[in-house]
Amino acid sequence: MIQLAPVAGIPEVTPGDALGELIGRALPGPLHRGDVLVVAQKVVSKAEGRLVRLDTVTPSEFAVSVARTLGGKDARLIEVILGETKRIVRMDHGVLIVETHQGFVCANGGVDLSNVDGGTTASLLPLDADGSAAHIAGAVETATGLHIPVIISDTFGRPWREGLVDVAIGVHGMVALRDHRHQSDPHGYTLRATVLAEADQLAAAAGLLFRKNSGVPACIIRGFDYQEGEGAAQHLLRNPEHDLFR
Repeated sequence: MIQLAPVAGIPEVTPGDALGELIGRALPGPLHRGDVLVVAQKVVSKAEGRLVRLDTVTPSEFAVSVARTLGGKDARLIEVILGETKRIVRMDHGVLIVETHQGFVCANGGVDLSNVDGGTTASLLPLDADGSAAHIAGAVETATGLHIPVIISDTFGRPWREGLVDVAIGVHGMVALRDHRHQSDPHGYTLRATVLAEADQLAAAAGLLFRKNSGVPACIIRGFDYQEGEGAAQHLLRNPEHDLFR
């Protein structure tokens, strides 16, 4: 049986806070071997100071042009998004899809105004979310004596499907992808293309607790048979050579 336990009671996180220590003190009970910790990206970005006040941003002519193309969006916000962007994938229907410097393809480069200070400050994705996950794992181990995998999750939209789902943008201590290729199903059929994004599945499960107004920025997942190893969210990014839509 898989269980989800919210890590609640964490105070408002500010730049420079020792997030791993805060989580360690707020755990709902003793950890068990095999537990997985999932942490929402927003508190990681806050702790790491990945915040930009819009009143400090001067938009470029290109940002003003893009903002106008997208129906009059705030050009300062567009400037922040462009700073996180390696490649613009698509601009249409008021939506800006980009590839970030970390390699994620997502709306607005992961830049978000929600759950910060009412819309005057933008939060950015962690520069190295895999490293962030490793750092939190180390702090939790110091607090509890147990080293468990850590996933940093963020909410992404999906091509061809409505709605948002949490995915893994940082992974430490577990294999992000479980490869079932060359194994046989119960009927003897040899699997040829089945590689499961287990880190994404766990992030999505945690997202059930990470609602916008829940006040829950982390959770423990217990009872999932993950594969130990040197995992990374970067392993979840599709190689451009195999991307039919790039």
